Amino acid sequence: MASRIFFPDLEANWMWPRRVNPHTPEIKQECLEWVGRFGAFTPAAQKAFDKCDFNQLRSACDLMNLFFIFDEHSDKCNGDEVWNQVDIIMDAFHFPEKPRPEGEWIGGEVARQFWSRIIGISTPTFQKRFLDTWEEYLQGTAQQAEDRCRSKKVICDIATYLTVRRRTIGARPSFNIIEIDMDLPDEVVGHPTIRELELLATDLTIIANDILSYNKEQASGDDEHNLITIVMKEQNTDVQGAIDWTAKLHAEMIHRFNKLYLFEIPKWGGPLDLDVQSYVNGMAQWVGAYVQWSYESERYFGKRGLEVKKTRMLSLLPKNSKVNGQGEIGPVVLDDLSL
Repeated sequence: MASRIFFPDLEANWMWPRRVNPHTPEIKQECLEWVGRFGAFTPAAQKAFDKCDFNQLRSACDLMNLFFIFDEHSDKCNGDEVWNQVDIIMDAFHFPEKPRPEGEWIGGEVARQFWSRIIGISTPTFQKRFLDTWEEYLQGTAQQAEDRCRSKKVICDIATYLTVRRRTIGARPSFNIIEIDMDLPDEVVGHPTIRELELLATDLTIIANDILSYNKEQASGDDEHNLITIVMKEQNTDVQGAIDWTAKLHAEMIHRFNKLYLFEIPKWGGPLDLDVQSYVNGMAQWVGAYVQWSYESERYFGKRGLEVKKTRMLSLLPKNSKVNGQGEIGPVVLDDLSL
């Protein structure tokens, strides 16, 4: 029998209850139809993509779909190809009125349509901040692709990994969507307490992602860029030991986030305080929603996600298993995950 791993309760002591947008059903179908029109994946991969269920409010779910199209395509490309994708996407963002060239990688048109809708309903403050964090994410992913293609694989230390991963996780542009109709000044968003809350929310998302995706990634040989693998090496421990060490770090971060939220968010006065409260609450909702999505979609656990969440127990898949048998671009969904 395969070795078993035990997950921590990643929602323990998290103060934000689950909230689901009431417009999700109609928006979900609308978004699936929109992203399906581009033919970014083969029919089989598109079916797996739909099972991942990225959809929520329209602007946010369009961003998630753009994220995952770029993520899945860049995962199968070398560094030069990914840098070219970065250039295409940023050109589409800067010139959304310009038709994309015939035969261009499809991500350019997806990005153009996404941004064309966004600029009509968002503030200039949001737009500037989003473009900065979005480009940071794209460049981080392109650098990761270069590193992945090197002949000699290097597993970095924990601190270096987290610095890199904060760019590739895409949390900052995701948080920016929360302020799409706000006009938060730079001095507010840049306040040390707000920045620390943002950093904690990012790191909590990284930890949850790397714990919950580890089994799938190690099976496909794609776990060099995963915190569990890095902790195993640096702490000289096994998989369960690395998960336990990372879970302790996660719990400490939750304690710190809660303390900052309850006692240390500054007051600027008037409606601005309400916007700040909404922004911080949105980041917190993101952290919890990511854990819930990871179990409830089929991306990491196939159809057994809720069972895994209940038991918090999982059998490790063998190395070089069927997870990496797909040569096409697009997500792999596990339908018969061994427990």
